[in-house]
Amino acid sequence: QNYQALLEMCLKKKCLFTDDNFPAHISSIGTGALLKKLPQNLQWKRPHALHRTPVFYAANRKQLDLCQGLVENCWFLAALEALTFHQDILAAVVPQNQSFERKYAGIFHFRFWHFGEWIDVVVDDRLPVNQAGELVFVSSVYKNVFWGALLEKAYAKLYGSYEDLQIGQVSEALVDFTGGVNIRIKLTTAPHDLWDILTRATYSRSLMGCQTHLGVSFLSVSLPCTQATKILKNGLVAGHAYTVTGIRKVTCQYGPENLVRLRNPWGKIEWKGDWSDSSYKWELLSPKEKILLRKKKEDGEFWMSLRDFKIHFVDLTICKLTPDLMSQEDGKKWMYSLKSGRWVKGSTAGGSLGFCNVTFWMNPQYWLNVLPVEDSKKSLGSCNVVISLMQKHSSKHRNRAPHLFIGFSLYKYQESNRKLPPAFFTRHQPVNKHQVFLDEREVTHDFHLQPGVYVIVPSTLESQQESEFILRVFSRKHVLREMGGNTSFTLSKVSEYEGSGRSVIWSSALGVEFFLLLCPVERLSENNPEINAVQLQRILNNMCWRNFQSFHLSFSLDACQSILALLDLNASGTLSIQEFRVLWKRLLFYLEVFQKRDTSRSGKLDLVELHAAVRETGISLSNEVCNLMAIRYGDPDLKISFESFVCFMLRVEIMGEAFRNLTQDGKGIYLRESEWMMMTLYS
Repeated sequence: QNYQALLEMCLKKKCLFTDDNFPAHISSIGTGALLKKLPQNLQWKRPHALHRTPVFYAANRKQLDLCQGLVENCWFLAALEALTFHQDILAAVVPQNQSFERKYAGIFHFRFWHFGEWIDVVVDDRLPVNQAGELVFVSSVYKNVFWGALLEKAYAKLYGSYEDLQIGQVSEALVDFTGGVNIRIKLTTAPHDLWDILTRATYSRSLMGCQTHLGVSFLSVSLPCTQATKILKNGLVAGHAYTVTGIRKVTCQYGPENLVRLRNPWGKIEWKGDWSDSSYKWELLSPKEKILLRKKKEDGEFWMSLRDFKIHFVDLTICKLTPDLMSQEDGKKWMYSLKSGRWVKGSTAGGSLGFCNVTFWMNPQYWLNVLPVEDSKKSLGSCNVVISLMQKHSSKHRNRAPHLFIGFSLYKYQESNRKLPPAFFTRHQPVNKHQVFLDEREVTHDFHLQPGVYVIVPSTLESQQESEFILRVFSRKHVLREMGGNTSFTLSKVSEYEGSGRSVIWSSALGVEFFLLLCPVERLSENNPEINAVQLQRILNNMCWRNFQSFHLSFSLDACQSILALLDLNASGTLSIQEFRVLWKRLLFYLEVFQKRDTSRSGKLDLVELHAAVRETGISLSNEVCNLMAIRYGDPDLKISFESFVCFMLRVEIMGEAFRNLTQDGKGIYLRESEWMMMTLYS
């Protein structure tokens, strides 16, 4: 279905689109247990019949603000929550130029990565509601916002029905939204550098989700979203998906503590242990750090220590949009290859080694040449290679057929184009001696390989099991092709891209090495690097601001002291690597907005341009407040330079965050004198 053609046809005929491929009928909901949950007199209505002023997407909403419906798809909402932290990726999945006003014809479209390619899914806007006119599936806290309900409908169409969304994993939805590659970390056996991995993931283009244990001791509570929700005594929901929304190293009276911030996609029901909203632990922090991090409201978001996180959650899924997370080679070019294949009964469905030794050689084989890279820090040693195998069932409905157990073996090999004979596998051991076969859609492994030729053999656990699959390989430089056999089912796509979308100087995924590189003359501890205002000034003024060449950028010491005061939550007088990463990410965003609104290219914003720039950031300020801030930060002509714009925006964002954390009703806050002094004097 071609969205643009269908839209234009409906506009020309002055009619509203009706989707015959996913009709407003019970068949689109499903055929099983979900039908028993449906209310009597189920109806399908368009948003204009449900609200006087329907809105497709509210860009100024900071939180996801979606509510789970009768479909038990917390995994879908947890992935969607993670997506909202990357507005550019969200805009690719949810095209923003859609509306219930301009060019409205009852048709909407969304984009998903589906087994190797981005596809456009078209839906009409008829949504299932109960007798009271309330949406029975995903809805928004703001009753006039409908993008979430329409996105869920498109996703249900992609996979067959709403019922096909009942069971799933966060990892699957993350890949469908991004085309990224997942790594899964079992938290009971988490690597010793888990905090470093979380740090790199948080400040790179990675999305994270996790899941709790099934639980034994719980309170059975009836909620609209499930029949019997298992809420544990500690406040967590058993067997439930959560989104990782941030991390923070805080300074307590007894020393540093690593905290993880999570969100329940229901928007309620929170953790009750250490570092929860009501925990005494917050009193161990500086007043400023407490004000800016602690939220005393039931919104589903909460903090917990890394130690408790590893105890109470089963696994952590990190969806990497670039494969450099584990290699620490930020900003480098990576090559991506994709091959499509099929296991065919009696031909290429050979099963796994050890389970089906006699037929293993029949499986498809892929020749991989890992090439050294001159600019790599590891060029003399191993190369980081990510291999991903994904199965694709022939059924239109994702939950009609269970996943097969799949995996792959990797062999070191000499140069040859011929398919490996059976005897080879009896004489040689695979590089991955302990192959893992999982009954999941995708199996991914990171390897550190010496440059050379390898052979990848993807297989099912048992022989004679049929399925299509795609094989993806990421590395700095390689060649991938199928060996011998029937290539009619094989497609190849190879592309190169920057590890973080731009050169390293623009990467928001700044590693510790880059942080140290920016200030080489200073002696900084690599374990806990920190910089003061003078060092920050030197870093910013020595920066190569590539897209800002119309005039010279200069940060004064006073501006750097103001920036440091705003971001230095623990009142140490310095910025940590973590705080610097937050600043760097904001600087890139502010620079983009500043350049867009500085139409005269003078290097300064006048009052009209300043108002437009603030609106561009998604922040709502009254004219009076904006004018007041222009007086505070502007020159005698009330014009704002980029350095003043940075200080201005940081202050507005942090003060806004402080208000949202402290308010109980969204209208006002109560502060003690010490808190008032901290809020008004720290910048």
